[in-house]
Amino acid sequence: MADSTQRIDAADVTPAGDFSAWLAATRRALAHDADVDVACGTCTACCTSSYFIHVRPDEARTLARIPKELLFPAPGMPKGHQVMGYDARGHCPMLVDGACSIYEDRPQTCRTYDCRVFTATGLEPDDKPLIRQRARSWRFDYPTPRDRAEQAAVGAAVAFLREHADAFPTWAIPTIATQLAVLAIKASGAFETTQPRSIEAIAAAVVDAVRRYDRKPPR
Repeated sequence: MADSTQRIDAADVTPAGDFSAWLAATRRALAHDADVDVACGTCTACCTSSYFIHVRPDEARTLARIPKELLFPAPGMPKGHQVMGYDARGHCPMLVDGACSIYEDRPQTCRTYDCRVFTATGLEPDDKPLIRQRARSWRFDYPTPRDRAEQAAVGAAVAFLREHADAFPTWAIPTIATQLAVLAIKASGAFETTQPRSIEAIAAAVVDAVRRYDRKPPR
């Protein structure tokens, strides 16, 4: 989220849509590996920010398009999961003349990436200045009380995950901003209530919310 000391010119502001509509679409994408519709325009920040791209073993069409020498085993993941690196400039090797050369067969990681998740959660990407700039330019609309309430729930999820990491003894809260932002979106349903609850009860509700998306807690 934009620092109060750093202003964004009106010409650089990009409409992000109604918050509740965006949140519902993002939750569907996370639950079903659906594509996310992002108004990227000519922006290629995510393609030029030194990201390692995860490719799952079931992504046959993607794997057929990426030269084998660009892939290597994904650390800490089951056999068959791979990652694609980046070139000396930090660019995805599939980016050719400013566009994805395998767009129709791009990895699922790319299909679900949406830098508005940083704007929504108030987090900023680690060491990714181009994405940070883009995230700061997004502006959500809040036409209804529900939009505001769901934004508040996302913010509460971020705060709880940061402040009460020790309330989750069986899995770790990610420290990487991208992973934390996605986790907060998944967990935010646990904060859409005003009922007083203990830290333990909230933590249990968070785990239940996350498990609706994942078969097991994130690692």
